[in-house]
Amino acid sequence: MVVAAEPLASDVGVEIMKAGGNAVDAAVAVGFALAVTFPYAGNIGGGGFMLIRMANGEAVVIDYREEAPAGASHNMYLNYKGDLIPDASILGPQAAGVPGTVAGLALAEKKYGKLGLARVLEPAIHLAGDGFTVNYELSQSLLHNRERFEKFHETTRIFLRGGRPYEAGEIFRQPDLAQTLREIAQSGPDAFYRGPVAKQIVATMQRKYGVITLKDLENYQSKIREPLRGHYHGYEILTVPPPSSGGVALIEMLNVLSSFDLGHPNSFQSMHLMTETMRRAYADRAAYLGDTDFVSVPLAGLMSRKYAGKIAEEILHGKTDGPAQAGRPSGYESGETTHYSVNCVTVLGAGFLLNNEMDDFASKPGSPNMFGLVQGEANAIAPHKRPLSSMTPTIVLGEGPTHQKDVRLILGSPGGGTIINTVLEVLLNVLQFKMDVLQAVTAPRFHNQWMPDRLFLESVGFSADTVQKLQEAGYKITFLDGLGNCEAIEVRPDKGEWRFGAADPRGEGKAAGY
Repeated sequence: MVVAAEPLASDVGVEIMKAGGNAVDAAVAVGFALAVTFPYAGNIGGGGFMLIRMANGEAVVIDYREEAPAGASHNMYLNYKGDLIPDASILGPQAAGVPGTVAGLALAEKKYGKLGLARVLEPAIHLAGDGFTVNYELSQSLLHNRERFEKFHETTRIFLRGGRPYEAGEIFRQPDLAQTLREIAQSGPDAFYRGPVAKQIVATMQRKYGVITLKDLENYQSKIREPLRGHYHGYEILTVPPPSSGGVALIEMLNVLSSFDLGHPNSFQSMHLMTETMRRAYADRAAYLGDTDFVSVPLAGLMSRKYAGKIAEEILHGKTDGPAQAGRPSGYESGETTHYSVNCVTVLGAGFLLNNEMDDFASKPGSPNMFGLVQGEANAIAPHKRPLSSMTPTIVLGEGPTHQKDVRLILGSPGGGTIINTVLEVLLNVLQFKMDVLQAVTAPRFHNQWMPDRLFLESVGFSADTVQKLQEAGYKITFLDGLGNCEAIEVRPDKGEWRFGAADPRGEGKAAGY
């Protein structure tokens, strides 16, 4: 079973498994395919995390998050007055971190795949060279970004066809990207970090006053990390550690919520308790979390049951008016330590967009980034540091000792700062509220990220009575068209280990199996 945000990429995953590949082969192939068919989210100019659990129970996280170049500095996005320079951290070459996707996917394939990098790249090369049919979502995304794209000649040439945006039903061919992918297939990640693609990246940087150098690319390495492990009502939760904040916040919230009677889904009771938990977890995120290779993070304290109990008591006896404050988890020692994004810069001759993940650093600690997230000094910019992420790829293992090693649920989502809460809600919909996976993914969502202190609700799906009770309780509500785009797979032991895939109806993804 494969579920991806774009249908052709889902089909690529199934193709690779039918050819004898395992789940890692399929995941790597899907990642490269998305770089072709879903360029505004899946992109070899970016980075991410991969959570892997093998059949023997071994579990690892591959961290291929973008990294700050050696020339990056703490105040690089501030003017002489100490104010943020508009768009400096989200637009243009200086907004790009050193890309990690190629290194991470290549490492995953080499260590855990079966078919080899050249084979799993074949479908992506075919889609880029021969072209694919543009769907409505892609055509609208390109049109929506037209004004920003037109600031960059190479981006306009490729993604806007020199000024004539692609319409749904037309064929989109990317010969430059196809050549880039061929070079990676022939020479491995060295083509990207030391060879011809690296030279194209550096040339683009030099033309546009960017910061990334050839040495930055040569020195980049993806890292294998231990997954974080938590529990919820007998289920074991595997998720990602820093520099993603997603796993820590998810486990912290599940620990708090495990002591409550949540009642019915999307009732005032469940939404109030979950929102108050979200507020406090995001306050802790801002105060404590950063790249653990650079700062001390109180992981054990944040994920402890004792700390969760203190938060639960505070919620039961607290008020909703006024912002929540970060807690004091045990293990915190120093007062000084506190799912893809796309830039509009296309690498000249290589055909792919660069990331703008430098915005995920705290460009000015205490000021919001483009997702409105407020972050602290622990996530300040430093050379070679990896910015905090909200990506939350998660695997849930079955309840009870006899089913401890059975996979029950696999899920993740894009959405910037909303990712963690999207994963939390879908997970609870399955485990707590006993929805099937499609119901869980389709159900309406809500989000609170501490600052701004607002409760965001999807505009369809919540009862007027519940909304009124939330407002009367003091919540400032903002309605949105959609939150997240969760892709999930549920495994049902009660149905002979059947796998049920659910693509989020908020997007145009696809669940595919055989």
